[in-house]
Amino acid sequence: IRHNKLPEERADFYIAQKVGSMQEEDNQAGLAHFLEHMAFNGTTNFPGKTMLEYLQDNGIKFGANINAYTSFDETVYYVSKVPTTNQNLVDSVLLVLYDWSCGIALEEDELDSERGVIREEWRTRGGAQQRLWDKLLPVMYPNSKYSKRMPIGDIDVINNFKPEEIRSYYKKWYRPDLQGIIIVGDFDADEMEAKVIELFSKVPAATEDAAVREYYPVEDNEEPIITVATDPESTNTQLMVFYKHERTPDEIKLSQAGLVINYMTSVASSMINERFQEIIQKPNAPFNGAYAYNSDYFVAKTKDAWTVVASSAEDKIEEAMGAIVRESERMKRFGFTASEYERARTNLIKRYEDAYNNRDKQRDDMYSQEYVRNFTDNEPIPGIEYEYNMINMIAPNIPVEAVNQMVAQLISDNNMVVAITGPEKEGLVYPETSDILAIIDKVKSEEIEAYQEEVSDEPLITTPPVAGKVTNSVKDDTLDATVLTLQNGMKVILKHTEFKNDQILMMASSNGGFSSYAEKDPINSKMMSSIMTLGGVGNFSATGLSKALAGKTVSARPTISLTTQGFSGSSSIKDFETMLQLVYLYFTSPRSDDDAFQSFIQRMESQLKNQEAEPMVAFSDAITEGIYGNNPITKRLTSADLSKIDYARIMEMYKQQFSNAGDFTFTFVGNINESEVTPLIEQYLASLPGKDIDSDFTKVDMSFKEGKSENIFQREMQNPKASVFIASSGKVVRNQKNNLLMSMLGQILDIVYTEKVREDEGGTYGVSSRGSISRYPDGQAVLQIMYDTDPAKMSDLNVIIFRELKSIADNGPRAEDFSKVKEYMLKQQTESLKENGYWLSILNHKYVYGEDDYSKYSETLNSITAKDIQDFTSNLLSQGNQATIVMMPKE
Repeated sequence: IRHNKLPEERADFYIAQKVGSMQEEDNQAGLAHFLEHMAFNGTTNFPGKTMLEYLQDNGIKFGANINAYTSFDETVYYVSKVPTTNQNLVDSVLLVLYDWSCGIALEEDELDSERGVIREEWRTRGGAQQRLWDKLLPVMYPNSKYSKRMPIGDIDVINNFKPEEIRSYYKKWYRPDLQGIIIVGDFDADEMEAKVIELFSKVPAATEDAAVREYYPVEDNEEPIITVATDPESTNTQLMVFYKHERTPDEIKLSQAGLVINYMTSVASSMINERFQEIIQKPNAPFNGAYAYNSDYFVAKTKDAWTVVASSAEDKIEEAMGAIVRESERMKRFGFTASEYERARTNLIKRYEDAYNNRDKQRDDMYSQEYVRNFTDNEPIPGIEYEYNMINMIAPNIPVEAVNQMVAQLISDNNMVVAITGPEKEGLVYPETSDILAIIDKVKSEEIEAYQEEVSDEPLITTPPVAGKVTNSVKDDTLDATVLTLQNGMKVILKHTEFKNDQILMMASSNGGFSSYAEKDPINSKMMSSIMTLGGVGNFSATGLSKALAGKTVSARPTISLTTQGFSGSSSIKDFETMLQLVYLYFTSPRSDDDAFQSFIQRMESQLKNQEAEPMVAFSDAITEGIYGNNPITKRLTSADLSKIDYARIMEMYKQQFSNAGDFTFTFVGNINESEVTPLIEQYLASLPGKDIDSDFTKVDMSFKEGKSENIFQREMQNPKASVFIASSGKVVRNQKNNLLMSMLGQILDIVYTEKVREDEGGTYGVSSRGSISRYPDGQAVLQIMYDTDPAKMSDLNVIIFRELKSIADNGPRAEDFSKVKEYMLKQQTESLKENGYWLSILNHKYVYGEDDYSKYSETLNSITAKDIQDFTSNLLSQGNQATIVMMPKE
């Protein structure tokens, strides 16, 4: 129980159970997850659906603020962002946690209804990844329960278990010696503690003969375990190499020695990952990407592993395997260099420093999730003050030699596991176990050289620019911001906040985007955002830039869309100048790197080669065509398009769009001292070349198809399901009220469809409803509804989908649904007002687009009636534009 003041007047409530799928027997596979679902379907004090109804009446949204998850070794429930000004509500949420502990009803009719929901969750999530894991686990965990305990469970068990079986499981495993209550928020901690003790003391204690909660061991292996799993719908090749080792005992983990071990493995991970990043910047790299870390051995909590994960081209599996084993061996034999260690150490200290500087501005969820991990995984929680002081003692006193000694012990000759996954298709042959073993042996016998690097201490900007001037300064009293005009025409908006002690966020926008190139050159246009920063900036390559920014909390990168170009970024207070230096360089010295570009193309070719194997790609293509028709700007990139990408042309387009700094509006929000940042703004922004000329974007046809259309098509798939997409579109004036109406309509439909389609019919895991009204094309509105279901149920469920939508257009929403959504949006707005990101968006919208989304938000929202929702929905549907796309399995 912890008092925390952010967000104000809110609290998070968790109950964590040290119980997951590992506590199931074979004939119970899936009951842990099923039980988690049933916690929302009736309890002692909240029968039926009254729990969710009550919480949502108070602005606590199912999915966003009320949810749970089941894993192999734990099940965690939570109710978050509960208003603490309502004492009855707080007491009721405590009662919800109490009921989850010992009062889940598990009524027979509710159990039968939920079987359908879980079947549909199994159907929705049962893609290639699920099937690959089902193949991997039995080989990776021989003679272990971990080999057959995927939390989703066995569909036969889900369909056929008897009610007394899940009741017995609940009684056996949900008990106070395996449960933890975590409450963090803006309340009196002593009063909360008294409430918790009074209420939860009533939970029946475990009996003397209670089942022992076991943590199942993972066997050691002398020879490497090799497993290859393929699937017809897998699109990428992945390699995982595990060097298993004993987990750190809890008594060490929770001591200073545990912090030392964590520090050493963290810096080692950072250093090897920097090497991997450097490798993939070169043409013909052996892998597309790789990273390493030290943690649990895949899904098991009883064994740790130094883990290396890499993605590979399908014709480079053996090469990729050799490369990641070679880099592991290089690390084992030679460790890391002094310069690598200095960067990693500096970066880690800086991360702790950032957390320390913002220690009194941490939000509830940071603490509550950390406390959950403490309960389930024994993660230490000494507090940031202690950790920061310890890191500043540990880091300077641990030499690189000590880290090198430690990593050499991690890469052992036994306990090695190799898991390879990828596409299953004609002509693609994977290496045999003997081939992988031969690669490992060959690499281990090689004369590997120590890693060497060139270290540069060159500053980002060698010769600082001559400062420009601020020519005008105006106060925006409504939004409590300062608006600066620079001599080159640039507008700069500054808003001081204290929501974080050491954070400044940046956003910049200018009209134009890639619209002027889009129709004649759609492929280069769409690829600009991915390619234009590949080469780094100034005198620094992408990897060189990362090294140059060691020890700094800063990011800044250019962005581009169809209609705008701009920047996004963030920094600590002391690194604000570095952020502006990066902006200055991206304007004046963009850098090309042909090697990095060639490497990017090769990685993209590997990623795109098999994308059509995934059925949802065909579904996405059909949706795009159903909404936009045959518009080349909206088409996804294919492997055939890669040869048409012109790097020089993209950099030429980039320079053109960023040639006039005078048309940009920069917004900075955070702990800004205006008098201190203004000289830096004058030096790095006002000095940029530019003129006060309003630019515009080129009008490009992005209109939706009109009229009604239906496309029901079949696609081969391993896990038969129907995927449904329904879009209703039309013209609606874009203003604050209509934007709110569209948002409310989507949320109301979510509530209705959860009840009518998920709960009543057991027809889907969930229906997603959302809408938008675009700035460009002006007032183009669309409401999108998506869900997966049993192919046999699709037609009947679509009748319900259309019926309920039409009912809102004809009769308006149900009063209780309308009230829940409005209450949630008002509550969410109160929370957003204390977020730097919210104000960054508000100011950007006002000064770039002339939209004030703040001043009358609550007034406008409160003025909206159920009749407004009805009229809005009726107007949208009456325009007669509706696209229905359904992907069915081939019979």
